[in-house]
Amino acid sequence: MERTELEWLTHLVDCHDKELGELRKLDAYYEGKQPLSYMHPELQRELEDHVRQVVINWPRLVVDSIEERLDVEGFRLPGQALADEELWRIWQANDLDEQSQQGHLDALVMRRAYVVVGTNEKDPDTPIVTVESALDMFAEHDPRTRNVAAAVKRWCEGEGQDEVDHATLYLPNSTVWWLKGKDGVWVEDPDNERDDHKLGEVLVEVLGNRTRLKHRNGISELADVIPLSDAACKIATDMMVSAEYHATPRRVAFGFGEDDFVDENGRKLSVWSRIAGRIWTTEKSRKDDGADVIQFPEADLKNFHSTINQLAQLVASLTGMPPHFLGYSTANPASADAIRSSEARLVKRAERKQRSWGGTWERVMRLVLLVKNGEVEPEVTALETIWRDASTPTVAQAADAAVKKHQAKIVPLRQTREDLGYTQVQIARMEEEDERVAQQVMQRLAAGDVTPLFGTKPEPDPDPDDPEVEEPPEVSSGNAA
Repeated sequence: MERTELEWLTHLVDCHDKELGELRKLDAYYEGKQPLSYMHPELQRELEDHVRQVVINWPRLVVDSIEERLDVEGFRLPGQALADEELWRIWQANDLDEQSQQGHLDALVMRRAYVVVGTNEKDPDTPIVTVESALDMFAEHDPRTRNVAAAVKRWCEGEGQDEVDHATLYLPNSTVWWLKGKDGVWVEDPDNERDDHKLGEVLVEVLGNRTRLKHRNGISELADVIPLSDAACKIATDMMVSAEYHATPRRVAFGFGEDDFVDENGRKLSVWSRIAGRIWTTEKSRKDDGADVIQFPEADLKNFHSTINQLAQLVASLTGMPPHFLGYSTANPASADAIRSSEARLVKRAERKQRSWGGTWERVMRLVLLVKNGEVEPEVTALETIWRDASTPTVAQAADAAVKKHQAKIVPLRQTREDLGYTQVQIARMEEEDERVAQQVMQRLAAGDVTPLFGTKPEPDPDPDDPEVEEPPEVSSGNAA
């Protein structure tokens, strides 16, 4: 049975509410604000002014290392050598350079992000495209087509008693705005006119991370990292506690009472002053009163160092990150070739993201054209997303390989420039300069100047009979007298 608009709204809101707790937890781990409970409460109260729980934010490092390699540079239609200028204009007009990076980041952390397309009343030729967080949006897929069947976006305006819950419901033929009344019932927003676009498509696409056949909403990139990060935080915190006692070794005092812990003026010492080993004075003796003080030996901090290094290796093996990204190094520094080899898995993971999210961005651009023109041309189904190279070769290596391919006539000049990492705008400027130089050459040839073809005429050899030509000085082979 088909749901009504209100039924769709309440269903999607309920589904979103069930996931919010886990999404907020993942977001907290990326921000380094996850709750830590490894330090005993008594010990925490004892050392709260001197030792804080240590957060080793490997989750952020893992996510950023992949996101830094995901840069969209344009869209190419089939049969075209150049990136499509109109699609790139719309991309730039919506600040998607920045928003796409934020969407990739949120998808890596919180399983997914969303891209919403809408009409632009001020400029119908430039549809509005926004990237939304999974904390604000939820979408449900059609089990047959696997396309988005419906989606909801929620937000709240006002503070305290003035808070008003808002929602936008996205359906195949309409977009509807809703308000939540004080009685908890959703009603259609009278201040926002519904958009019955009749396009037959939900104007929402999902940037899902590591989607699977049974997990269409994605899996967080932090799933494997969080347990190891928690363990590293515990070890680092324990190391700081142990370091505190290294600085102020623990002691046992026999035969003393509270009145014996006084300073040189006879005033009682605080508990921390006793731990820190500040001046103690007493009249008791070891022989007569049995007074004695013993200092405990402290643990070696190298144990903590080796444990953290071991955890770093586990993170590197699970995520494909080079060990040096995590601060782990060996006695022998790795060569440049070894470093590039260690990045192979990370590069491949980034390329997999490009393939998956390239399809998402292509569907977004098709929605853009659908909103703009009311239809999508058949050739747009083969749209291609242009990504920046995810690998990190040296400039010399990239240039050498690209130039050799061009000289061997394997690739054209434009592809060579793309391989060298130039953006579409930079390549366009280069081609304009090439065209300007070519026009100047043609003008000179038309005027009878063949210098551009054959170069400048070489200077003739000097005439030895010319009196103005100076003879070179003689060089004596004998020894000076």
